[in-house]
Amino acid sequence: MKLIGLTGGIGSGKSTVAQVLADLGATVIHADTVGHDVYRPRTEGWQQVTRAFGTAVLAADGTIDRRKLGAIVFANPQARERLNAIVHPLIAEEIRRQIEAYRAAGTTCVVVEAALLIEANWLALVDEVWLVVATKDAVIERVVTQRHLTREEVALRLDAQLSDAERRRFADRVIENTGAVQQLREGVSKAWTAATRADT
Repeated sequence: MKLIGLTGGIGSGKSTVAQVLADLGATVIHADTVGHDVYRPRTEGWQQVTRAFGTAVLAADGTIDRRKLGAIVFANPQARERLNAIVHPLIAEEIRRQIEAYRAAGTTCVVVEAALLIEANWLALVDEVWLVVATKDAVIERVVTQRHLTREEVALRLDAQLSDAERRRFADRVIENTGAVQQLREGVSKAWTAATRADT
């Protein structure tokens, strides 16, 4: 079974690339979705986060309000490290469990889409790393539009991430998301063909 780690900064286009790979036949594990699950109300992750950051980060329904939590951790490196120390091991454990379940089921290719694949030291979970990159201006416009964040909030998130130059050191393939969506699809399709051909 081929294991591809798909990463890139906020607004780079990872989700679009993941969807293209799914369309091409890959099974995709979204680390962000796993992250949501590991601190659902009353789970171990939820308990640890609320102990660390207080009930002020909860929404009215008792779930973790990611925007409230993000406002704290993206403005404070120590708080971000504290959160990461709680959730990263829980996410890695669940991703590993899902990978093994897919392996047992005979799945041929699993893509782990994870913005923090490198930072969280999850490289050992995958065979190769695909990096999606886009220009800073395009990223800011995309995130402001899609996530309804302010430019200042986007800037804080960008500052908290590895740069694309640093990420490239770990990448086996780089997907340039600098043009139209169709161009991106064609580039991903070519990379997929090369990767799957090399695996046969």
